Amino acid sequence: MNTIEALHTRHSTPRLCEPGPDNEVFKNICKSAFSAADHGLLKPWRFLIIKDQARYRLGDLFLQATLDTEKEVSQEKQESVKKKALRAPIIIITIARHSIHPKIPELEQNFSAAAATQNMLLAAFAQGVGAMWRTGAMAYSRTVNEGLGLTKNEKIIGFLYLGTVQGSPKPLKENDIDDFFQEW
Repeated sequence: MNTIEALHTRHSTPRLCEPGPDNEVFKNICKSAFSAADHGLLKPWRFLIIKDQARYRLGDLFLQATLDTEKEVSQEKQESVKKKALRAPIIIITIARHSIHPKIPELEQNFSAAAATQNMLLAAFAQGVGAMWRTGAMAYSRTVNEGLGLTKNEKIIGFLYLGTVQGSPKPLKENDIDDFFQEW
């Protein structure tokens, strides 16, 4: 698939299953992060790869975060929360790693980490791998951040779920360029 085709047709795939990408495809996905826009060439990111048994540990961490913030959590909801980490064979957690810099604020460093994640999302799609970028309460949870070993200068940008597409994708809505782009 060429770049323009990938950019015009990429879609999120929330329903993923085994198998995950093979080693070569996965390395291509990871390598694509390094061509993200990066003011000052700080590489203000790091990534945690969650697969195999680590997915169950992440599910336990999600449950602990939920129990830390909610008074009553039904058994059904507890199981649902734990299963969020099992939505795909591989999860890449993007972490923005902030440096103190006189010209590059944290916000720009977050944007760069997000751009790296978008590159990985596109690389997955271009190679036929299903992918879904998620955030939500777990990305902002202090319990999750501490459990994953984040430091004070780090924050989760997103969880990139990777696997085989299960089911058919929804058709993309065509947007009119003129609705979003105007000359000034």
